[in-house]
Amino acid sequence: VAGKIQPVLCGSSLKFIGVQPVIDAVCDYLPSPLETGPAAGLVPQKSGDPKDIEVESNPNGPLVAYVFKIVAEKPVDLYFVRIYSGRLKSSTRVLNASNGQKENLTRIFRMFAKRRDQLNVAEAGEIVAVIGPKTALTGHTLCDPGQPIIMEQITFPDTVISQSVEPISSKDRDKLLAALESLARQDPTFQTKIDEESRQILVSGMGELHLEVLIRRLKDEVNMDVRVSTPRASYRETITSRAQVTYDFSRQLGGKNHSATVTVEVDRLPLGEVPGDVLFENKMTAESIEPAFVQAIEEGVMDAAASGPRAGYPMVGWKAALIDARQHETESSDLAFESAARMAFAAAAQKAGPALLEPIMSFEIRTPEEFFGVVNGDLNARRAVIKGTGVEGEFRIISAEVPLSTTFGYVTRLRSMSQGRASVAMTPSHYAIVPNEIAAQLVGEP
Repeated sequence: VAGKIQPVLCGSSLKFIGVQPVIDAVCDYLPSPLETGPAAGLVPQKSGDPKDIEVESNPNGPLVAYVFKIVAEKPVDLYFVRIYSGRLKSSTRVLNASNGQKENLTRIFRMFAKRRDQLNVAEAGEIVAVIGPKTALTGHTLCDPGQPIIMEQITFPDTVISQSVEPISSKDRDKLLAALESLARQDPTFQTKIDEESRQILVSGMGELHLEVLIRRLKDEVNMDVRVSTPRASYRETITSRAQVTYDFSRQLGGKNHSATVTVEVDRLPLGEVPGDVLFENKMTAESIEPAFVQAIEEGVMDAAASGPRAGYPMVGWKAALIDARQHETESSDLAFESAARMAFAAAAQKAGPALLEPIMSFEIRTPEEFFGVVNGDLNARRAVIKGTGVEGEFRIISAEVPLSTTFGYVTRLRSMSQGRASVAMTPSHYAIVPNEIAAQLVGEP
């Protein structure tokens, strides 16, 4: 409970070695909900920031159940929840406090691997599976409709790698889309979409291995063979300086004049400073412009930022300020202000030094001393930044940051360089500006 010891157990789930000791250790060592104290939650407010609340593990308290896993099954999905407070009953209606939707819980199960025992009620401290929710996702909170409480939500990093996926037979396209949608519900770090121009199905994930596993699941679980393209990095765009643009919009649509004038200033925003890495500010007084028009202007700015000026990638690391807006008594409309804002932001971004951002991976490589030189040299050829080196027994440890675009196939290359004795752990780290000469090659500039 105090965190003074960290039990370490070894084994192989594939060969069923050491599995039982792990399960026993969970029972013997891990604290019960009564030993860890109350959990932190938030109470949504009609106006203003949510209010902090402590959620105690009390069966007689308000219902608070946290969705932590979704398993796709036919005909309905199975939702695993941990009950922090209160009682969860079958055939009841609860509130999904994370999205404001009501959910019906038809059945509750206590899970024993493939066996499941149906329950009528489950209490605080239990982990159960439920059937019935339609809109719940991993990280959502189910609670009493009269007492909404939200537990801390999981923050998932942005995907860093994409590739296209196509069925072998075109008649299986709808089946593939349904299977990918099911995988996306189960894994919040996996995304799928259809490219508007090419109509290709694109899948995105956290790394090369992540996508390989998901493609393998398509073949094993859905019995579907697919063609996949070479993975590619998920680039972003940003701006490097400040710019201000005034745009006059005036058009006749549907026999009616629409006109608006908007002045937008854009500037760079350090990544990680605000959630989403984008910020819109209204610097006009409330009397100067109608709130509905401000909303339309913000929507226009966000829409323009979805496609950057240099290569059409989504823009991050920017803040935009509404400096001025002039409305006409009879011809101003939401459409006019949204269009003017879209054009103003696009023009300002073009003037503000647009740049490409690429995902950077954090590497930790363990290699025998004899291969240290060749591994280090290969990293330098991949534009890596070596953050440090160390020694662990007979191995040298290299910590580095490497552009994702240079890492495809790296694991195979590392094995060949080290006679199969070196290993690497890689995780997404951050986005960084692509050097100009490489960016020019990527976007086809001379």
